[in-house]
Amino acid sequence: MVIFFVAQAFVIPSGSMKNTLLIGDHLFVKKFAYGVPVPHIPWLEVPVLPDFRGDGHLIDGEGPRRGDIVIFRYPRNEKIHYVKRCVAVGGDILFLHDKILYLHPHEGNDYVAAHYPKEKIVEIDGTLFVKNPYRDEFPGIHNDPHVVMDGYQPIEIFEFGPVRVEERHWFMMGDNRDHSNDSRFWGSVPYRLIVGKPWFIYFSWDENYTIRWDRIGRDVETLEREAPRYVE
Repeated sequence: MVIFFVAQAFVIPSGSMKNTLLIGDHLFVKKFAYGVPVPHIPWLEVPVLPDFRGDGHLIDGEGPRRGDIVIFRYPRNEKIHYVKRCVAVGGDILFLHDKILYLHPHEGNDYVAAHYPKEKIVEIDGTLFVKNPYRDEFPGIHNDPHVVMDGYQPIEIFEFGPVRVEERHWFMMGDNRDHSNDSRFWGSVPYRLIVGKPWFIYFSWDENYTIRWDRIGRDVETLEREAPRYVE
C-alpha cells in the first residue's frame, strides 16, 4: 500500500537535472504531494484501479508550484517517468531568447513588481517579464556554453515561444537546460500525468559505482539549494 499511495522508488537515469539531481541518485517520490494519483503496478505500469475522475488521480490536489521539481509521466510514452522543474503554471506566459527564460506569471504586472527584484524585471509591450526567475534560488540551473547555434542543435534551446500555458498544465524544464528533453519539445504536462515530488535520496553512486555518501539520506529540497553552480 505504501508504494501505491505514499512513496515510490525512482532512479535518476539521465543528466537533464544536473547539477541538482545526478545520474545514479536513487530517491523516494512523495506521491501525495499533488493529490493522490491512480496507483500503478511498478515496472509494469499497469493501473491498479480505474481512473474514475478522468484526471489520473483518485483525490485531486493543487498541482505543482513554480520552481518545484516534479515527477510525471512522459506525455509521449506514459509508462516512462520524467523528472524536471516546473517553470510555469497554467495561464503563465513564457519565452526563451538567446537561452534566457522570461516568465510573465498569470497574476499580472502588479504581482511581478511586488514579488521580484527590479533588476530581474523586463517590460515588453506593457507586459512585465521576469528574467531567469529561478537561478538565484536554485544554483544547479545552468546552460552549457559549449552548446551554440551551429545548425545542429535544436532551435528550441536558444529561441522558444512566447506561449501561454494551458490551464491545469505545467511547463517543465531540466536544470541542465541545454541537455534536457522537456516541454520546449513536447508541450506542457497535464494534471493527469503528474505523479509526485522527489522526497529524499536513499542511495547514490556515480558512473564508476563509487558511492556518494554525502548525498545519502539528504532531502531533495535541501540539495537543490546547495547544488554547486556550473563552472566552465
